[in-house]
Amino acid sequence: MAAAIALIVGLGNPGPEYERTRHNAGFWLVDRLAAAWGLAFRREAKFQGAVCRYTTGGSECRLLKPMTYMNLSGDSVAALARFFRLEPEAVLVAHDELDLPPGTVRLKRGGGDGGHNGLRDITGKLGSNGYGRLRIGIGHPGNRNLVTPFVLSRPPAEEECQIQAAIEATLAVMPDLLDGGFSKAMNHLNRRQPPVPTTET
Repeated sequence: MAAAIALIVGLGNPGPEYERTRHNAGFWLVDRLAAAWGLAFRREAKFQGAVCRYTTGGSECRLLKPMTYMNLSGDSVAALARFFRLEPEAVLVAHDELDLPPGTVRLKRGGGDGGHNGLRDITGKLGSNGYGRLRIGIGHPGNRNLVTPFVLSRPPAEEECQIQAAIEATLAVMPDLLDGGFSKAMNHLNRRQPPVPTTET
């Protein structure tokens, strides 16, 4: 059985101006988890982020929102992982994914950063790419020159609802992830089909 997930990191940028932007989909995920588990985030200067802790049975999992801004996310993740002596395999990073449409969520372990600056920094600071990735689809603007304004803007209401539905589906597999059932959770999420967008007449 794979290592149980002991740290779930949501990637995003701090500040109200970024709160509802696509790039903050990782923050949305851990905020939903914290609410479901009845937890409140607290700023921890030594981890350069906001942290809360969840315990169930004999297992323990922390949620982390780096407050370093996206491109330096690795500073926060590495500080917490090293303090608690967590192996990369016990870390799951939730992030926005341009290559997946809204409403889609995919789980995997390892791999490249796909041009995502937050992942690139985490891999460099952890010294490993062996952590899990929860890829939350946000869609693509169709032109790479438009990517930055696209991810730093708020999605239309329907797309936001689709993203939130994908996050909701992820909450259902959290017991498996906390119990070392990474493959089971991955099979469940990766088979999930996103809802068909509605069309107004």
